[in-house]
Amino acid sequence: MNVPLWAWLATILGLVALLAMDLVIVDRRPHKVTLAEAGRWVGLYLACAAVFGLLVWLLAGGVYAGEFFSGYLTEYSLSVDNLFVFLVVMSAFKVPVIHQHRVLLIGIVIALALRSVLIMAGSVIISRFFAIFYLFGAFLIFTAYRMARSYDKPEEDTYSENVVLRWLRKVVPVTKDYRGSRSFVRDKGRRAVTPMLVVIIAIGTTDLLFALDSIPAVFGLTRQPFLVFAVNAFALMGLRQLYFLIGGLLDKLVYLPLGLAVLLMFIGAKLILEVLHTDSLPFVPGAQSLPVPVIGTGVSLLVVVGVLLVTVAASLWKSRQAARHGR
Repeated sequence: MNVPLWAWLATILGLVALLAMDLVIVDRRPHKVTLAEAGRWVGLYLACAAVFGLLVWLLAGGVYAGEFFSGYLTEYSLSVDNLFVFLVVMSAFKVPVIHQHRVLLIGIVIALALRSVLIMAGSVIISRFFAIFYLFGAFLIFTAYRMARSYDKPEEDTYSENVVLRWLRKVVPVTKDYRGSRSFVRDKGRRAVTPMLVVIIAIGTTDLLFALDSIPAVFGLTRQPFLVFAVNAFALMGLRQLYFLIGGLLDKLVYLPLGLAVLLMFIGAKLILEVLHTDSLPFVPGAQSLPVPVIGTGVSLLVVVGVLLVTVAASLWKSRQAARHGR
């Protein structure tokens, strides 16, 4: 898939326009985002992702469109797991409700910039060392195993600042209270930052932990850096509105970790099968590729959709049964 420069520029400009529209319409008057408002924005971002996928279909073919949709659904689903951490961060920093949208907006822009660096690095490594997919596949399977083992264990509700935030507090004075939506102020005659900037950086840098498994997972569904970037961009942009829409319903998705574990296990196995089929075995001298089956894009998309539907349906049924029996 040869992506011309104009396609990259058009995609980036379109994403910037969406973010600017979101910032102007929603953030010009800080307020508590309602469920109806969040629902409309989630619908808009889903529609934009669907239109982008259709454009890929028209311009590049159904295979690449299938790769985009399967990657987008997988990334969006994995990103839902971020929401719990976002809730913990917001609670730890006591972010005023009316400013939470701004925190998520700027924090996710930072996260997307950092993810773009990882995507570029990953594409370079893949182009020079195809066998890295063995490592990607093994890492995804290991992550799936850990996720499956911990699915019924209570999540930690405490937040520990990472090294970036600890360094920031050492080099720059941080005020004790918020000053509206301002990030920089003059406090006691000297320049200082407010907790608003600290929590924005917390959101952006914490996301990197999730990107370490989600980006290899998307590379397992498509080898195109352009599609990997688009998948991450659309998933992250719609994530902050999803935060307001289902933030209080996360505890009902009881089987979500299991569903995500199945997806990661499937993608990890898919990666290893593909590299065994197309590449010689670097760990066996003189060995060539093996005649193993390869999982196509259509099958991948069906598996992703099927696993997500079953996961959500089973979770809602379980929550309904628990509520009926008063548990």
